[in-house]
Amino acid sequence: MGRIVLCEGDISEQEVDAIVNAANTRLVLGAGVAGAIQRRGGPQIQRECDAIGPIELGDAVVTGAGDLAARYVIHAAGMPPGGSATDSSIHAAIRRSLELARERGCETIAIPALGAGIGGFPVQRCAEILLDECRRHIAGETTLREIRIVLYGEPTYRIFEAASDAAKIREQMEKLRSPK
Repeated sequence: MGRIVLCEGDISEQEVDAIVNAANTRLVLGAGVAGAIQRRGGPQIQRECDAIGPIELGDAVVTGAGDLAARYVIHAAGMPPGGSATDSSIHAAIRRSLELARERGCETIAIPALGAGIGGFPVQRCAEILLDECRRHIAGETTLREIRIVLYGEPTYRIFEAASDAAKIREQMEKLRSPK
């Protein structure tokens, strides 16, 4: 069984099999997470995106990782260009990203707070969705040993930490309530 790890840092510096990019449907690497990936990974990632895109909202696609320490970048389309992320687009995009990582035999993956930056999605709700989807994925058949949620800045990290703690408490309470 895999594990979910929260950490604060720059996702483009992670040494993992795959990095998830908080992408738009046109796969244009601009600012935020996408910009950090492009700056560190080089122009070849955008060239690969140009050959693939656009994609549907909630979908995800894979490119090489250029000069990043990862093998792949999984571009999760959580929002349209200039638009906002939604519950359903984040659920679908993270679910598809985890499926693509499994299909490629990845053991480690780094995921940002998808949609909570430029996408304007509330960080608390983002944390709940990402943690829920990651737990569901790990509970099933997967190659992933570690899902690393990489958060930029302590405030975002603390919100994710609180959401994770709350989910663990709910799980413990459910175990106490269920008959043995």
